[in-house]
Formats: sequence, structure tokens, C-alpha cells
Amino acid sequence: MGLSDGIKVRRVEPLGLVGRLKTYQSVSELGSGFMQVRRFGAAAIVAGIVGMGVGLAGGPVAAHVTVNPREAEQGGFAKLTFRAPTERAVPTTKIEVKFPETQPLAFVNVQPVTGWTYAVKKRTLAEPIDVFGEKVSEVVDTVTWSGGKILAGEFQEFSVSVGPLPTAASMTFLANQTYEDGEIVRWIEPTPSDGEEPEHPAPVLTLTPASQGEGATTTTAGSTTTSTTASTSGAKSEDGASQDDVDSAKTMSIVALVAGITGLVLGGGAIAVSRRRTS
Repeated sequence: MGLSDGIKVRRVEPLGLVGRLKTYQSVSELGSGFMQVRRFGAAAIVAGIVGMGVGLAGGPVAAHVTVNPREAEQGGFAKLTFRAPTERAVPTTKIEVKFPETQPLAFVNVQPVTGWTYAVKKRTLAEPIDVFGEKVSEVVDTVTWSGGKILAGEFQEFSVSVGPLPTAASMTFLANQTYEDGEIVRWIEPTPSDGEEPEHPAPVLTLTPASQGEGATTTTAGSTTTSTTASTSGAKSEDGASQDDVDSAKTMSIVALVAGITGLVLGGGAIAVSRRRTS
């Protein structure tokens, strides 16, 4: 009797995320089963390595403290949200955001966050700034949120309403992220002109020139031009019908006409049949 005759082997074979118990009739059959498992395992290992590579490549970028949206209009007001993810095994317990010293903001209002408290530190300007005809000499320097926890694998958002935004290409904020064990990560490094991101980049808000809205009036060389934007798709005035309304009315008329003709034909046929029966 050979080794492959009369031997039954039982083992668990992987099937998706669960296993199943299979009985093999011979050692040779068991060997082919092992080959399948080895190929399955190799593919799983390769997939795992690729997944780790993607995770490592995307992790640090996603873990930055950022300001959102990334762009806002010069001279306007905006809601800025500072997003803070936790990339450590211990929770984040404090977020501190310092506003640019050379770009003072006259108005800064903080949106409360459930479970967190905030403290606002102000500073006095050497020279007051003129905002809507009023002199402003005291502005917000730093806002600190504390008292809550951002657990590992989670993030929290902290929002402020600010304005008027300066007439500049961008604003750079400085942020400190404090962990429960006392570690502080300082997101304060400027991004160089070559675009290569540093290890701890500071949150940057890009500022774009203010756009002219609907009905905006511009003056050029002594002449006034009024710009109005309107949609031509299905557009209609208050007193007139749109093209869609006209098309719908035409369609309904055609349907009614066809229905009427069909009724006459059926009616005429019914009359003819009735006359044949009575004659």
C-alpha cells in the first residue's frame, strides 16, 4: 500500500473570510490543495503590501492640520474650518491656531464645538486699520480649543467666521496640535517655492481676486456697463411662457387630436356593426 492509498486527511481550507472543513481522499489531492492555498496566500500578501504602500503614501497628507476651503475671495468674508485629524495612538486634546500678524482681521467669530471650550487671545495693533469707515485697533491673535478629545483614527473641525480678507495672494496660519501624553506637533513650516511639501506644513488659505456677481456694474473709460447673466435653457419672463411650456402644449394638442380621431374611427365601426346586426 502506498502513502497515497487509503489515507484521508482533514484540514480547514480558506474560503473568503471564513473557512470550510474539507476531506481529502489522498496525499496527492492534499498536495494540490496546498498549492492552491499557497497561491492564494501569495496573492493576499502582495495585495497587503500594495495596500500598505497606498496607506503610507496617503496617510501623512491626510493627517495634516488644514484650513478649508482652500480658497476665498479677497476683501470678502468667509467661514474657515480648521480640520485636525489624530495620527497618534493617543487622543488630541488641544488645537491652537494663530492668525497672521501682518494680515490682521477686523472680525473673527468662533463657532462653538460640542464638548470643547475655546479661548480667544487678542492683540493691539501698532497702527489701527480702517474697516467700513471705523478704526479698529484690537484684533484676534490666537484661538485655542481644548477640553475635548479627538481619538485615534478620527478628526474634528473647528470653524471661525472672518473678514474682511486682505488683498493678498494667500494667508498662512500657524497651528499647534497637543496630544494627551503632552506631545505637541507644530504645523508651522512654510511650503517652499518649488512646491515640495515639508513634514509639518502650515495651513495656507489662497486668496483670489473678487469676482463680479450677477447684475454687477463696471465703469470703463467713463462708460457704465451692466453685466447680467441669465440661463437660456427653459428661460421665461414673468409674463411670457417658456419654450418648454410651448412644446408641452403642442404635445398635448397632438395627443388630444390623435385620441379624437381614434374615437371617431371606433365609433364609426361600432355603428356599422350595429346596423349589420339589425338588418
